[in-house]
Amino acid sequence: MKRKQFIQQSSIAAAGMIFAPSILKAGSGDDGILGHNNKRYRINTTWSQVSAAQYPVKDCHEMVQDKSGRILLLTNETKNNVLIYDKTGKLLSSWGHEYPGAHGLTLFNENGTDVLFICDNSRHQVIKTTVDGRVLLTLDYPKETGQYTRAEEYVPTETVISANGNIYVADGYGKDFVVQYDHKGNYIRHFGGRGEGDQYLVNAHGICIDQRDKENPCLVVTSRMQNSFKRYSMDGKYINTIPLPGAWVCRPVIKGDYLYAAVLKSNKKLNEPSGFVLILDKNYKVISSLGGNLPSYNNNLPEEMYQAQKVFQYPHDVCIDDEENLYVAQWNSGQVYPYKLSPV
Repeated sequence: MKRKQFIQQSSIAAAGMIFAPSILKAGSGDDGILGHNNKRYRINTTWSQVSAAQYPVKDCHEMVQDKSGRILLLTNETKNNVLIYDKTGKLLSSWGHEYPGAHGLTLFNENGTDVLFICDNSRHQVIKTTVDGRVLLTLDYPKETGQYTRAEEYVPTETVISANGNIYVADGYGKDFVVQYDHKGNYIRHFGGRGEGDQYLVNAHGICIDQRDKENPCLVVTSRMQNSFKRYSMDGKYINTIPLPGAWVCRPVIKGDYLYAAVLKSNKKLNEPSGFVLILDKNYKVISSLGGNLPSYNNNLPEEMYQAQKVFQYPHDVCIDDEENLYVAQWNSGQVYPYKLSPV
């Protein structure tokens, strides 16, 4: 499905369906507690202390925490593309007016200094910046691959950076390739893309590096319309597929032993808000679903997943801070600010 088509359908479905606090309270479990097993959280929908008039948002796409402990939110509102919070929800600063298609936000510690990588859908570019917005590098559409004839065919949605500075870009709304560059932005290779076979991708929306097995790091790439993650070696060789039946999953985020991911919506309710947040263990087994049904397996395969509690509307990303709190950013959700979830 093309991004424009998806937005149109989702916008129609979402009309008049913004969740009020009363619905959140009624549908979010005992005293607003979500999740299963050892990953349960209390939700706070009013964490953000930002004036909507002064610091508006459109879609809250992604969030990261920098080495100072600040929480950075990326939105496609050009009055303030980046909002910087402390962990209490107080706004510390903001910047950015030049990213109308701001979508992906990745933080990388480069020789002790935090830098950001922004994927802009409208500009068809990846932009590397300082944490206060100074541009350091711009990657245009990857004509070196031989797969693209014009910038409009390339709609990057996410990046991840390896320890040696290699940049991997997921073209999640374009042709679904993962394009690898060196730290200076020189093209190395591409892989994925569309085709018949497990090694291909459909809606390569997110990407991360899984370093939990220190000797065998790998790339975990979203194949959202296939309701799965796919694992690749660091040089792009397909390893296997992690099925997530029913879940239109966004980018994978790894913190400690766990993988976290927002699920935009579910197959059971494709044309209405039906998202939740998944938590997988180091064996890629779903152990908790925040706002979703109780995870269960049959012959080592997960049962279909779906929204069980009307808590989230199109959740798009999850950030895990240094105290194990979660922050959930939501797309196409009536300009709501991120929610904070604290472990119980």
